[in-house]
Amino acid sequence: MAGGAREVLTLQLGHFAGFVGAHWWNQQDAALCRPTDAKEPPGELCPDVLYRTGRTLHGQETYTPRLILMDLKGSLSSLKQDGGLYRDKQLDAAIAWQGKLTTHKEELYPKNPYLQDLLSAEGVLNSDGIWRVKSIPNGTGETSPDTAKWGMGQTRNMEKEGSIRVWSDFLRIHLHPRSICMIQKYNHDGEAGRLEAFGQGESILKEPKYLEELEDRLHFYVEECDYLQGFQILCDLHNGFSGVGAKAAELLQDEYSGRGIITWGLLPGPYRLGEPQKNIYRLLNTAFGLVHLSAHSSLVCPLSLGGSLGLQPEPPVNFPHLQYDAALPFHCGAILATALDTVTVPYRLCSSPVSMVHLADMLNFSGKKVVTAGATIPFPLVPSQSLPDTLMQLGEATPWTPLSACGDPSGTCCFAQSVVLRGLDRACHTSQLTPGTPLPSPLHACTTGEEVLAQYLQQQQPGVRSSSHLLLTPCKVVPPYPYLFSSSLSQQGLVLDGPPTGAAVESIPVLGALRSSSSLNRTLGDLAKDLAKLDLRRWASFMDAGVEQDDLEETLQELRSLAQCYQSGNSLMD
Repeated sequence: MAGGAREVLTLQLGHFAGFVGAHWWNQQDAALCRPTDAKEPPGELCPDVLYRTGRTLHGQETYTPRLILMDLKGSLSSLKQDGGLYRDKQLDAAIAWQGKLTTHKEELYPKNPYLQDLLSAEGVLNSDGIWRVKSIPNGTGETSPDTAKWGMGQTRNMEKEGSIRVWSDFLRIHLHPRSICMIQKYNHDGEAGRLEAFGQGESILKEPKYLEELEDRLHFYVEECDYLQGFQILCDLHNGFSGVGAKAAELLQDEYSGRGIITWGLLPGPYRLGEPQKNIYRLLNTAFGLVHLSAHSSLVCPLSLGGSLGLQPEPPVNFPHLQYDAALPFHCGAILATALDTVTVPYRLCSSPVSMVHLADMLNFSGKKVVTAGATIPFPLVPSQSLPDTLMQLGEATPWTPLSACGDPSGTCCFAQSVVLRGLDRACHTSQLTPGTPLPSPLHACTTGEEVLAQYLQQQQPGVRSSSHLLLTPCKVVPPYPYLFSSSLSQQGLVLDGPPTGAAVESIPVLGALRSSSSLNRTLGDLAKDLAKLDLRRWASFMDAGVEQDDLEETLQELRSLAQCYQSGNSLMD
């Protein structure tokens, strides 16, 4: 592998994981297609960590994600299962058979009409498989009161984006033929044949057919790696894929001992009270998933824009400069992918990377394998201000929006944290005050941006073990990323102190954090209380899927034990 990259293999399990993953890979692709006049210097992030090189039968070089993806029958829409990149089926058939050929062509699913419009207007997929992104203004014409803050593009697109049903409609990259693994025994659509329960998911990878298929794909990708640092699992937590993820993590732990396994447990936005079975199954799958995934992973992080993991729904989280619909996976997936693209920076760096194992070791001491995530999207820098100015204005308030459905983090204790700030020009890293001017804060005395960030974190959480990284590279948000942004942002995602420019936001600065926090004591404890209150006789169908009463009791006990790890007094000194 070029440059001695420390490779990571990604497993993407489930349909909401597909939404997050599609946005994630689109953002990686946008970062690869940097314009020649790009301001940020190349080389901060190493794409070879996530991508692999290859060659088609026709000798064309390829660069595809090192990815294994599992989803249900009916979830691919117009995307071909083999990716369509490496194989020319008619040519292959002609090589194998010299007689007359008869072609029977299966009718393809049509592309989502809105996305066809979006992609033709805002990006072009060339015959060479490379996207050419075109910048367009937010819109023209009269501005209504509703669009004064959010721009014409926001109003025009919000309604149409509700028509997006599957992640494969807006995935703009080619996948390797060994990436997609379809589970044919369960349906994506309809009320029958759904993958609803943890036990169903576990049983899938107990079947020789699916287990062998997964193992073959793992061996294919792993054997071509020079230095595999580990695996990242993007896994639905609310449905039966929590069981698939648990068995996959167990397999990885058994077969690849010593490698890092970081699992991102993904949940869609807030749910409705009028769907009791869905909500109970969501609770059970989340509880079983967290317990089993934490047993076999180096680190587990729930990711959701909802406010709660339990039965009592809470409103979705708020971002001051974003307007999104929490009921749309297309929106929620984009925001979570942006956070994920930021908090995973440490093990994707070109220079002095922190391995997945070391990142996990820093955060998961004393049995604390579950961590929380938070992000400020975008980081609210005004062009005329410096980083010390912005951090000082934040004061003692929590600088990021919580993204792990653990409620308000105010007043909680942090045990360890990994923080990444990206996308700020070097000129604003330190104070720009003229010599002799009284310094507004100790941050203004720092001589580097790294020192500013480290000192700020020390002021916020004295004595907490913190790792921090400051990058110039921003997060790309070009189409088909949804237009969620306030019109008060510049093209580079900075907060304008003048009138809107009308230019679409193409990149943003982001502050992201992974934290081992005492908020998990309350969150996991409340999850256990909700689980203990259930009358399982009413939910026999969940138990029929392969989970027994003893399994439930064991999960309940493990959940309580996990919660106890995060009591406020349980620090590094214990």
